[in-house]
Amino acid sequence: MARGYNVQANAIRQHLIHFPGSGPTMLLIPGITSPAITWNFVAERLSETYDVHVLDVRGRGLSQAGDLDYSLDAMAGDAIAVVSAAGLGQPIVLGHSMGARTAIRAARKAPDAFCGLVLVDPPVSGPGRREYPSKWAWYEDSIRLAQTGCSAEDMKAFCPTWTEEQRALRAEWLHTCQLDAIDTAFRGFHTDDIHADLPHLALPMRLVVAGAAPVIGEEDVAEIRSLAPKIEVRTVEGAGHMIPWDDLEGFLSAVRGFGTA
Repeated sequence: MARGYNVQANAIRQHLIHFPGSGPTMLLIPGITSPAITWNFVAERLSETYDVHVLDVRGRGLSQAGDLDYSLDAMAGDAIAVVSAAGLGQPIVLGHSMGARTAIRAARKAPDAFCGLVLVDPPVSGPGRREYPSKWAWYEDSIRLAQTGCSAEDMKAFCPTWTEEQRALRAEWLHTCQLDAIDTAFRGFHTDDIHADLPHLALPMRLVVAGAAPVIGEEDVAEIRSLAPKIEVRTVEGAGHMIPWDDLEGFLSAVRGFGTA
C-alpha cells in the first residue's frame, strides 16, 4: 500500500508518496500544477515494474511552501537532495513536463545522482524559442477558483476530457499549488535553457512525446536527438500533454522496459 512521508532536504520539508515495488527505484517528479497525489493512479501501475516515490514539488501538495525560491535550479536541487535524504540510492527519474525540465537540470548539476531519465513531454520553450502553448490565464484562473472551493463540475471547464474522479481530485488539491510558485515556473519555461544542458548528460534517457499535443513537434525531437544522440524516443499517439490521463496503457507501454533490462 502507498504511504506518504516527509524528509528534510535542500533546507525544506519535502513530502513524497511511496508506492512499493520490486523493480528499480524511481523518483517521479510531476508537472507544474500536479500535486503528488494526483499521480496515484499512474504510480500504482508503475509500481508493478518500479519502486516508485512521487515528489510533491515545493510549493505544491504537502511539501513546504511560503517564501521560497521556486526557480528551476531550486527544484533541481530538491531532486538531488531528496534522493540522498530519502535513501533512494541512484534512482531513475521520471519527470513530466516541468518535472522533466527539472530532471534535466538536476542531472547536469549532479551527473552521478541518477541512473537514467524518462522525460515526459518537457516544454521546449526557452530563450529565443516559441512560447509554451498553454497560456498563463489557464493556470491562474483554475488555481484562484480552487482557492475559493470548487467541484469536479467546475473543473470541467479546464480539463474537459478528464474523468469525473480525476477532475474531483484536481479540484480538491489544486489550491495547494502556491500561485507565485506556479508563476515562477511558468516564466521559467521561457527563460531557462534546458537545451544547453542536454549535451552534458551521459546517462541513459528516454523521451516520451504526447503525439496529439503541440508541446513537442518533429523538429523538436530532431533537435533533441542532435543534442543527446543516444536518447530513445517513444510517442504516445493520440494523447494530449497529460498523457496518462488520455491513454494510461499507452503511457505505461512507453515507459516500461527503461532501466529494467
